[in-house]
Amino acid sequence: MSQNAAAATAGPVSPDDVAGLRAAVTGPVLEPADAPYAAECATYNLAQPTAPAVVVGATSAEDVAHAVTFATRHGLAVAVKNAGHQVVPSVGESTLLITTTRLTGVEVDESARTLRVGAGVRWHEALTAAAKAGLAPLAGSTPGVGVVGYTLGGGLSPLLGRAHGYAADHVRWIEVVTADGVIRTVTPDDEPELFWALLGGKGNYGVVTRIEFTAVELTAFYGGGLWFPGEDMAEVLEVWRTWAPALPETASTSFAVQRLPQDDALPEPLRGAFVLHVRFSHLGDAAEAEELLAPLRAAGTPVLDSIAPRPVPDIGAIHVDPVDPLPYVETGFGLREFSAETLEALVEAVGPGSDCPLVTVEVRALGGALDREPGTPNAVPSRGLPYVTFAFGVAAPPDLPFMDEHLAKYAAALSPWTDPRNVVNFVAPDEAVSEAEVRRLYGAERYHRLAAAKRRWDPDNVFRRNHNIRPSSAPAGD
Repeated sequence: MSQNAAAATAGPVSPDDVAGLRAAVTGPVLEPADAPYAAECATYNLAQPTAPAVVVGATSAEDVAHAVTFATRHGLAVAVKNAGHQVVPSVGESTLLITTTRLTGVEVDESARTLRVGAGVRWHEALTAAAKAGLAPLAGSTPGVGVVGYTLGGGLSPLLGRAHGYAADHVRWIEVVTADGVIRTVTPDDEPELFWALLGGKGNYGVVTRIEFTAVELTAFYGGGLWFPGEDMAEVLEVWRTWAPALPETASTSFAVQRLPQDDALPEPLRGAFVLHVRFSHLGDAAEAEELLAPLRAAGTPVLDSIAPRPVPDIGAIHVDPVDPLPYVETGFGLREFSAETLEALVEAVGPGSDCPLVTVEVRALGGALDREPGTPNAVPSRGLPYVTFAFGVAAPPDLPFMDEHLAKYAAALSPWTDPRNVVNFVAPDEAVSEAEVRRLYGAERYHRLAAAKRRWDPDNVFRRNHNIRPSSAPAGD
């Protein structure tokens, strides 16, 4: 059955059908009329609600297998949600949503330096468990996101990425339910093509229920942020743009132009402030880190300085990302350089004197091990990309089109320096929605290989509520 044929057969699911699914699974099976349905479907972005025909709160890989089999039998697409940071808007009535929050459990093997986690585990849990063994996984900037979704999208760590690559590079073992409803264990030696495609092909090949990955021996780092007055951003970033590329791989940095809300939860100097937030982390000692920081500190006078020695579970202090759900719109894209001309365009678009209302416009410096292929290759498409930028605007849903206009204005301002590559996790839900756009994201050669793997493992495109890789029409070997 083709994707179009599958979609054509989708229709109302009868009460008897749902009753049969409830009898088969242990977790809750909910429909729109059920009281817990809204909470089960809730996403981090309040402006992008989901309204699937059925939602299954999986408690095991077996529950997931039953849910996938049910979906294929009834012509429904399958979507997956844990923390809900990247859920596409098309999760609607022709979709079965599987939530993985109940797939918990963190197993740490100190001698092997590995963690095995369920698909419901979020980074703060994994970081805490690993720290007890003196280990540090390649967690991202927001400890509240799910480990599995983040890793399947590559996984960009603001602490360990430049020294150790993407989180996907450290995966050793994956448990996944494929479109045929079979629970599989996948390693580089057992189904290597599926292993390759899962890591970077985020959500296109099945529902991952557990993964195992290696961690780094590390207990502490030196890092945090410097917040400069927004009016000083041109001077500070003129230093940053030549300073950042010269940093050793043990150091990482990014910056964010921020127009912060008047929020009592923020430190007093940041409430309602227009600031430039420069982030920094270092894997060495304080003296070495401060020597590296000296040029940046000399570039201006911060209104707040949080750079200090920190335990690894305090990784969230580097970016200080929002924790609570918000209504927002976003955009993200790669940059092939951050030159004096790029900086000038950025300052004109979002700096002092601009009419920019966006809460955050950030640029992350990549490089180092993020450029290198791992020992076991995967489908992560952003290697060699020197910078990535991400911006978002927050507003009540009726006012979000106004924020969208400013996102488009920012993207247009930096368009002379954009790169087709991007970090998959930074692609907005309403971006890369056409086959041509997804092909551009991955590159033609990688996309061809991903589409061939899709044809083998999900020929009917059951897993299409995502940045969709469509099954190729040619056999996988062609």
